[in-house]
Amino acid sequence: MNFMDKVVWITGASSGIGKALALELSKQHTKIILSSRNEEKLQEVKEQCSYPENVKILPLDLADHATMDSKVVEALQLFGSLDILINNGGISQRSLAIETQLEVDKKLFDINYFGTVALTKSVLPYFTKQKSGHIVAITSVVGKIGTPLRSSYAASKHALHGFFDSLRAEVFKDNIAVTLVCPGFVRTDVSKNALTADGTPQNKMDNATDAGLSPEVFAKKMLKAVAAKKQEVVIGGTKEKLAVYVKRFFPVLLSKMIRKASVT
Repeated sequence: MNFMDKVVWITGASSGIGKALALELSKQHTKIILSSRNEEKLQEVKEQCSYPENVKILPLDLADHATMDSKVVEALQLFGSLDILINNGGISQRSLAIETQLEVDKKLFDINYFGTVALTKSVLPYFTKQKSGHIVAITSVVGKIGTPLRSSYAASKHALHGFFDSLRAEVFKDNIAVTLVCPGFVRTDVSKNALTADGTPQNKMDNATDAGLSPEVFAKKMLKAVAAKKQEVVIGGTKEKLAVYVKRFFPVLLSKMIRKASVT
């Protein structure tokens, strides 16, 4: 892996996977732009980086789609260029579809899908003009496999796969790479922050999430895949990887497995 002197912009960088990516990239003298809504936590991440002088903070709300063009202008001014955009920001769900208010479904899409797409579209003209760039979207294993309690979360992640697979074909001629990263269970606060049926956070750690990969291990595996410019990679435990395989070749069997699986 060689990210030395590359400019990498990470959304959802205040904790979890985003934070782990920032800390790992900083070891390699990468120039990093950290974004999320929480500027105070971003500052804490910056201070923990190996070379904080190479880290800039740019507060960003993925639900505020109209600001993306101006945010890209700000981002480009920080280091004068951009090489890699890592779309990591998002929010999960823990509620049955029948109980989930439609406004919650819309919020999940506004952040996970439309926020990611809006930012990507705002970056694209710059990458197209310089005839290079790398767009990374962190989706989920549930972007390939729907599970209980995550109906709209899974739908938003499935939508990202459709968008970025199409985009990859469109931008190939401009030397722009697109990588989809599908995490399994990773030990972050994703389950604590997950929205319940009425839109309030779950505020507790799922057992499955707590038993997942550490963010540090995940970050190393992911950056290896990004450096290799893989089109898609699944990073998780044996069960998650097996589920993707079974979904492809034995979909009926997977349906039976999912009904019995512990997903919290």
